[in-house]
Amino acid sequence: MRQACHAESALKAEGLLTELAAELDKTHPGAAASLREGMAETLTILRLGVPPTLARTLRSTNTIESMIGICRDHSRNVKKWRDGTMALRWCAAGMLEADHQFRRVNGRLHLPKLRAALDEHFNRDAGTGCRDATVNAA
Repeated sequence: MRQACHAESALKAEGLLTELAAELDKTHPGAAASLREGMAETLTILRLGVPPTLARTLRSTNTIESMIGICRDHSRNVKKWRDGTMALRWCAAGMLEADHQFRRVNGRLHLPKLRAALDEHFNRDAGTGCRDATVNAA
């Protein structure tokens, strides 16, 4: 898995992850299925050519796990949840609290490169008609 994260191309990383999934099929079929399911998302950072410092930050789930923990702590004393909108308000309040505790993103100087890569990716897809399609429901 580590080799795939540090591979020089998304194609090579995909090959390594496919091999790993085949090995896991024998001993841990659920893990193999999970790996195959998330493979496209896992390779997005490589496909976009994100520099290593920023890629390391984006691959980690630490930020979102930290925010979830802060939201949980923030709403810990609520004993009676009235409805879903109350839960959403408390979650939003917890996220605002978490915002104060976040530090700068490692590799933040590469964010403009990531933005340019995303713009290029979505502009390329816009020509195929895959984006912003109007859906009419009866």
